[in-house]
Amino acid sequence: MQKISADWVCPVNVAPIKNGVITLDDDGKILLMDTRENHREEDLTIYKGALIPGFINTHCHLELSHMKGKVATGTTLIPFIKNVVQRREASDEIIQAAIATADEEMRKNGIVAVGDISNQVDTFSRKKESKIRYYNFIEMFDFLQEGDAQKTYDQYRAVFDALDLPKGHQKTCVPHAPYSVSRALFKKINSVNSLATKTVSIHNQETIPENELFEKGTGGFVDFYGGFGISLEAFQPSGQTAIHYALANMDPQHRSLFVHNTLTTREDIQAAHNWSDKVYWATCPNANMYIENRLPNYQAFLDTKARMTIGTDSLTSNWQLSILDEMKTILRYQSYLSFETVLRWATLNGAEALGFEADLGSIEVGKRPGINLLNMNDLESFDTNTSVRVIA
Repeated sequence: MQKISADWVCPVNVAPIKNGVITLDDDGKILLMDTRENHREEDLTIYKGALIPGFINTHCHLELSHMKGKVATGTTLIPFIKNVVQRREASDEIIQAAIATADEEMRKNGIVAVGDISNQVDTFSRKKESKIRYYNFIEMFDFLQEGDAQKTYDQYRAVFDALDLPKGHQKTCVPHAPYSVSRALFKKINSVNSLATKTVSIHNQETIPENELFEKGTGGFVDFYGGFGISLEAFQPSGQTAIHYALANMDPQHRSLFVHNTLTTREDIQAAHNWSDKVYWATCPNANMYIENRLPNYQAFLDTKARMTIGTDSLTSNWQLSILDEMKTILRYQSYLSFETVLRWATLNGAEALGFEADLGSIEVGKRPGINLLNMNDLESFDTNTSVRVIA
């Protein structure tokens, strides 16, 4: 058993506690939370700063870790995708080494759980020994080709079936994005995820051409698909933004995690909330800056009481895998947000989005959330110099 204390304890589910004390058993389970006045000082390990729960990374592509630095910044999404397709191949040795390094990087950065996109089996061996809990999103896409839905489904269902889940981990079949999944493939994905307790993620509204495709049937994605010999002649635009196509084809009984949302409006958010009360939103600010050089309008999400979470995306589209650095980017460019608001996005909201809130996301008796220390003088001093240290 150990007793740890700091200037502040931030449980997240309740207000921060000045000079708080956390009592943990040897497995990291929280037994008690109170304040220093109830303890002898010699029984405590006292830190300067703020103790917080372990971070939850709700969106990552661990299998792309070997592509760090291979794709230029600021290209916008469509050229970025082309570069990923053209440069993804590498030896298994290189891929596995990069995956192991990235997994350990996340652990050292205080991340305790990850929602991870998997198109292939490359990450599965590492996940069996990782100290991080993974929610595995087995991602499917058929480039809006209804006739390819069964072939695509069979290909990725084999990946899904190959994943032998370690204890506490989860897996779901998910659609890639509105612009890349046909109605027929959506139906097959929905049929796999029959349990309402599943989380289904989808990339959403990252770039202007995505909305243009659904509103007008024109734009960069028409040329993008044409470059690969894929015809969109059968595609019929709806006159609405891309998210409406996703809402029409996803299952509202599941927890739905919309990812990126760079161009998502207040009206789009409200439409999703009207569709289901199980909607979560993942923002990946550094990846948004890396690819499109823009951020979502977070005020729209505040105004609609959206449940925000934070992801890192992959090392193909980021300089590091750190939820702390994502928080810094958010608060640097949209400083009307508070540290406590963004901390909730980075912890409890993420745990709830992945269905891990029974153990993770907040400092509560009975949980094993992991404990991180931020070197803050007070709760208003969070800035670019703030660092994280894993305590438990």
